[in-house]
Amino acid sequence: MTITQPHFVRSAITVMVLGILWFNPNIGIAQSKEDKTLAAQKADAKEFFSKRVTPFIKKYCIDCHQNRRPTEAGLSFDPAVRSPGHAAFSEKWKKSAARVKAHDMPPEGMDQPSDKERQMFAEWQQKVKYLSPKDPGPFVIRRLTKTEYGNTLHDLLGVDPNIVASLPDEVSGEGYLNSLSPLQLEQYLTISENVLNQVLAPEGEPPTEIQKQLFGEPPTSESDTQEKARKVARSLARNAYRRPPSDAETDVLLKVFELGRQNDLSYQASCRLMLKAILVSPQFLFITPAKEIKAEKGIVPLDDYQLASRLSYLLWATMPDDELMTLADQGKLHETPVLKAQVTRMLMDVRSRALFDGFGAQWLKLGNLQERTFDLEKFPQMNAALRTAMYDEARLFFESIVRENRSVSNFIDSDYTFLNENLATIYGLEKTVTGPEMRKVKLTDDNRGGILGMPGVLAATSFPNRTSPVNRGVWVLEQVLGDHVPPAPPDVPSLEKQDQKQIANLTLRERTELHRSEAVCANCHRLLDPIGFGLENFDAIGRWRDQDENGQAIDASGELPGGRNFSNPKQLKTIIADHNAKFSRNLVERLLAYALCRRLEGYDEIVIDELMQKIAKDDYRMQTLITEVVTSYPFTHRRIE
Repeated sequence: MTITQPHFVRSAITVMVLGILWFNPNIGIAQSKEDKTLAAQKADAKEFFSKRVTPFIKKYCIDCHQNRRPTEAGLSFDPAVRSPGHAAFSEKWKKSAARVKAHDMPPEGMDQPSDKERQMFAEWQQKVKYLSPKDPGPFVIRRLTKTEYGNTLHDLLGVDPNIVASLPDEVSGEGYLNSLSPLQLEQYLTISENVLNQVLAPEGEPPTEIQKQLFGEPPTSESDTQEKARKVARSLARNAYRRPPSDAETDVLLKVFELGRQNDLSYQASCRLMLKAILVSPQFLFITPAKEIKAEKGIVPLDDYQLASRLSYLLWATMPDDELMTLADQGKLHETPVLKAQVTRMLMDVRSRALFDGFGAQWLKLGNLQERTFDLEKFPQMNAALRTAMYDEARLFFESIVRENRSVSNFIDSDYTFLNENLATIYGLEKTVTGPEMRKVKLTDDNRGGILGMPGVLAATSFPNRTSPVNRGVWVLEQVLGDHVPPAPPDVPSLEKQDQKQIANLTLRERTELHRSEAVCANCHRLLDPIGFGLENFDAIGRWRDQDENGQAIDASGELPGGRNFSNPKQLKTIIADHNAKFSRNLVERLLAYALCRRLEGYDEIVIDELMQKIAKDDYRMQTLITEVVTSYPFTHRRIE
């Protein structure tokens, strides 16, 4: 039987192959003492919780937030009070503190804490981490994203990465879904068949160059077939799995090869079946350890091959290159100086664009800029080309800070950006920037420069037909400063539902302030709105303006807690830039969560403290930030469960 056998026979073989691959039992996806300082901090946290936090919860929270009344509030403090340091409650403490800080809780009509008590509850967030044991956190053996899958097929077999276009788009990093549906598995099968059709010659035709490299020449005798097939299996699997295959994994692939031979497939066709099995195997689709650890539980360092993959997919969104694999073979990659040198090398490579496409765009919320809806009567400029230029401006700016190892403060305030003629019209620089190519441009307007004044960011935080001071304020607080902003109450009407007669002659600022007069809205908006108003000189697509669409003068002044006043974007940037440590911490937290593909919790907060001390000593430089994340305890270790 040849490779051109009837479809139903080929399908039957494929089903048997999948059974061998996915249900073989041999395939495994498998503290030191605290120092005196940590021990003292742990004791202090325990005392702080028992003497101050517990009474606060019992007085102001527990009546509504307990297991006996779960449907009323949707949040129970009962288990968190019993085990406050458990990692599962990290997010609960953060959200609770944000709502108490915003005076959103306790609700109106209930006993209210004093400002001093609210501050105490906020301080608890800096202490609860010390109750967590040293732990790298839940270990995620994750599936390759759509982008990573396409890039890996390209690097492995030379096909166009867009061959995976039929797969659904995914968000990488924190919150990434690891599941694999039957539909996706069917799509992987189809894609693998398309890949093989591109790189391998049909049965009966001379093998391609790449085919000879993959399978070699057919053995001259049947007695040599098994030995040759085993060598081919090991070679194919090592490249595709990004590590040496185990004997059990090699045996599984040989079973697939034999399955082809038993169905009268030729040597080349049986090798093709084996390669197809590899391309739909869990070892290829997931990033798996090099060897199964026998211990039932505990914490171990990542093996060098898995560390190579974790690093390569973080910075390049593709498989490790020869240099990383060689270092893994030598057992040297885990050595801190070697690992740091590899980070520097990889960040200088063009493939490091993947760090922005995966992490940077997600952080700045630019990932869906092409799909966002804009009122094209008001903003006819917002075509695909302009949106691409907006995205590329942010990407090139991000890459310049990384590759030039600038301080992260440059993200907030900088004297340059990247423009082409199309985007320069938004900046009012169309007379000095011509042509479609993006290039570095010196800025002389201090209101510009940095992510707060970028048209892509300003457009992404606007409504289709107007600016949104609230959206922009939330974006600055959450994406830049790392604050948790409670969601708006569900029964609060939007500005568009205000009495039109009452607001007929009001500016957007006045309408927003009227909205803020509602007691339920006031506490959050007193911090959000000034920031958003400070950016009101930029319209919904980032153009500078002194008047709104009704011809009324823009009032960009405001006051932030602590008495800091500003009257324009430049002064607002200066105030935010003064929070460089807070901004840097937010960036570190986001990058570590992205790198680990999970939320940070428990001991992760102590790790962040340690990273911040090291990064601060080097003026918060971007390469230092990335390197410290890559060499951190959670990134280089895993928990065995």
